[in-house]
Amino acid sequence: MKSADKIRVGISIGDLNGIGSEIVLKTFEDARMLELCTPVVFASAKTITFIKKKLDLDISFQGVEEASQALDNKLNVVNVWKENVEIHFGKESPEAGKYAFLSLQAATEALKNGDIDLLVTAPINKHNIQSEEFKFPGHTDYLAKELNGESLMLMITDSLKVGLLTDHVAVKDVAASITPGLVEKKINIIYKTLQQDFKISQPKIAVLGINPHSGDNGVIGNEDEEVMKPTLEKMRNSGKLVFGPYPADSFFGSGNYRNFDAIIAAYHDQGLIPFKTLSFGTGVNFTAGLNKVRTSPDHGTAYEIAGKNEADFQSFKEAVFKGIDIFRNRQEYEELTENVLKKQSKKI
Repeated sequence: MKSADKIRVGISIGDLNGIGSEIVLKTFEDARMLELCTPVVFASAKTITFIKKKLDLDISFQGVEEASQALDNKLNVVNVWKENVEIHFGKESPEAGKYAFLSLQAATEALKNGDIDLLVTAPINKHNIQSEEFKFPGHTDYLAKELNGESLMLMITDSLKVGLLTDHVAVKDVAASITPGLVEKKINIIYKTLQQDFKISQPKIAVLGINPHSGDNGVIGNEDEEVMKPTLEKMRNSGKLVFGPYPADSFFGSGNYRNFDAIIAAYHDQGLIPFKTLSFGTGVNFTAGLNKVRTSPDHGTAYEIAGKNEADFQSFKEAVFKGIDIFRNRQEYEELTENVLKKQSKKI
């Protein structure tokens, strides 16, 4: 298994006018982080120097041309661009979106090539990053395409994991988007990730209803009766511990969420409002279902405080920690699976 100090954590810089660069640099201002991993930031030495001076941060870095040249015990900055970039903290601009994509694109290629082991993404602005090359509602869908995976947005802390059936989908389209096939696919993804990435051998999963009170037996919509209940029963019959659909309004307030290893919400705000209420600032966004590990903080660009040296970097730091933990767990799972298969083949 790869030793901790050899794990290369790739970092896309996000929107340069937001707090992404600040939380990245503040995270690695603590030299102990360099003992844990080798960080590789995809940006440019000129840009990072400007931000470091602007925020008066006590941090040094090593400029490299490619991620494969990254040095251990250093904060490495890959020069994705060479030109000077004008940074206007707190302002949305097409230029900031352009460089956010260039960073993400370079980091993703390094991840695919094995030059970095995992990816932590700083926040982007989902509007200004749109272009001919990026026509996605966010990181999750872009990475699913690039990494040829079936993705699931999974918000995590040590004690709470909330996944989404639909993520960046308009509320008016949610019910039509949820089909038996989608429910089954997303449950299978979260089931596998709980086993291989979080060491939970027999996961116990709760699913929230689509409608208020889970439809009240068809009084408030029939999606829960016709889609959710039969699909969950089918999955239970296959041996998975999947329960629900539970009425979403009381599920978290009653503390029932503590009885499960993960919860699957029907749509974005149904899952993320309670998650962020319970864990804002310490939560991590993990993209389950991919063949590579990607995490991010649980917040956005925070333009209102960008450039003011006020950003809390705890969630980004947690994203680094969780990414490393998941990477190690997945390596161990793959090695154990390989050993089991070898033993079975010998018996045959």
